[in-house]
Amino acid sequence: MKKIITADNTETFLNEEVGETYHSHTGAVDEALKKYAIPCKIAEKAKTGKLRILDAFFGMGYNSAMAIDIALKENPDCVIEVFGLEFDPEIIKKIQEVNPPIDFFKHYKKLSPTSLEFKEGNVTVKILLGDARETVKTLTDDSFDAVFFDPFSPKTAPEMWTKELFEDVYRIMKTSANFATYSCARMARDNISAAGLMYDDGPIVGRRGPGTIAMKWI
Repeated sequence: MKKIITADNTETFLNEEVGETYHSHTGAVDEALKKYAIPCKIAEKAKTGKLRILDAFFGMGYNSAMAIDIALKENPDCVIEVFGLEFDPEIIKKIQEVNPPIDFFKHYKKLSPTSLEFKEGNVTVKILLGDARETVKTLTDDSFDAVFFDPFSPKTAPEMWTKELFEDVYRIMKTSANFATYSCARMARDNISAAGLMYDDGPIVGRRGPGTIAMKWI
């Protein structure tokens, strides 16, 4: 994998086999904050005292590490659980090679392909290594407050944007949960809707089009 320095001077990697980077070139950390933590209302949810996040397609964990920072700043006593879904052990190794300006990320250095879980204070992080279409099935119904959905693009990895996968995402979301992804592709949105989620435009960050945010129909 080739290391790339993004516009906010933070690091990502180019997956040369897939032909895509793990983050937007305009800013890897900026993306984690503006596309995921803010749209999923992490600060607001932290006030409840408990927060459960699904970081689907974990990569190096920027999205969930940023969310932990935001949550703990709002409520230092918040009990946080992060479950990460990731297929490629090689990108987990790359955590050791990056140092983004995210306070909690230093604890992510405890993660490796052979050490996929840690607890630090009130925060637990656990990676489920394998095909997300299968590992998501092991998660409990109606138990997550936020879902960060960040696979490779629908064009490159259409199998990760199917109605069936979004149905499992729907299953594990609480009624009040928020979902966010960077893509606004028609296939993605059609399948999000077909799975029972109501979507809207998310923020425009580093791309011409908006991301997508979603919630369960109430």
